[in-house]
Amino acid sequence: MFAFSVSRLMAVKAQEELTKLNESILEKMSAKDQMKSMLDQLMGTTRDGDSSRSKVKFSDVQVCKSFLLHCCPHEILQATRMDLGECPKLHDVALRADYEMASTSKDYYYDIDAMEHLQSFIRDCDKRTELAKKRLAETQEELSAEVANKANAVHELGEQIGKKLAKAEQLGAEGHVEESYGLMDEVEQLRRKKIEAENDYRNSMPASTYQQQKLRVCEVCSAYLGIHDNDRRLADHFGGKLHLGFILIREKLIELEKSVEERRKRREEERQKEREIRGDRRSEYRHPSHRETREDREYTRSRDREYERDRDRDYHSRDRHDRRERSRSPRHRSYRR
Repeated sequence: MFAFSVSRLMAVKAQEELTKLNESILEKMSAKDQMKSMLDQLMGTTRDGDSSRSKVKFSDVQVCKSFLLHCCPHEILQATRMDLGECPKLHDVALRADYEMASTSKDYYYDIDAMEHLQSFIRDCDKRTELAKKRLAETQEELSAEVANKANAVHELGEQIGKKLAKAEQLGAEGHVEESYGLMDEVEQLRRKKIEAENDYRNSMPASTYQQQKLRVCEVCSAYLGIHDNDRRLADHFGGKLHLGFILIREKLIELEKSVEERRKRREEERQKEREIRGDRRSEYRHPSHRETREDREYTRSRDREYERDRDRDYHSRDRHDRRERSRSPRHRSYRR
């Protein structure tokens, strides 16, 4: 429960970092461009009352559906060590505004496209993480199981300290001083535990081996963390844009997978109900007690007669139209002459 709440807090901070980045981009723009961008975000491509302003629609193939749902990795990881560069698909805040307005009345199922995009991205990142772990296992001196457990304990305490320090700094910047002090008290307790764990780890091996930097791969963003990293270094990592961006992407993927699964279950339930209704109707007509009354037969005959009249009317109308078209054609007129 604690790990989940921390990840949620980190995801919120990642979204805030992304907002700050967008604001810094706006600051570099002229006042006119800033106003134009803000209007695009609020009103979409038709903000000037001209629907032909943009020929590109949010439903076009070249538009990034992940961007429409605020989860494109190219945007989230912009200006980080893992900057992916420009997205091959189109990003336009006006098209995002169009989609958000249109999605209130219709489901476009873009969450499926975004989910598949993020699944592919996270799958590649997890592969890189496993490769980095394998590389470390081949290059670093192998430790016994007992010493490895002690090293992992130091790593885990360091990660907890880094996360709490980053959160305490965020709360302090937001004006929540008491909550920030509360987290700092927890950090001090963790520091004492970490010192004890480090001493236990140091005493379990020769001094020359202890001085070697033992690295570990971050499970979230694939970055390397050292067992001798200080608290400031860990706080910068866990509160940095790269780590928080990956938390945001992973949290968004979980949310999309849950949404798609819930929709699938609803559709399956609806299909099951439809099958039950059709089965009830068939059994009702097969039941011996069901007899067609004279009123039912009269209604059926009347409906059939109306159908026949409509069909004849449509046939004669099409026939007159075809004769009229043939009489207007140049070939027909020359034939008549």
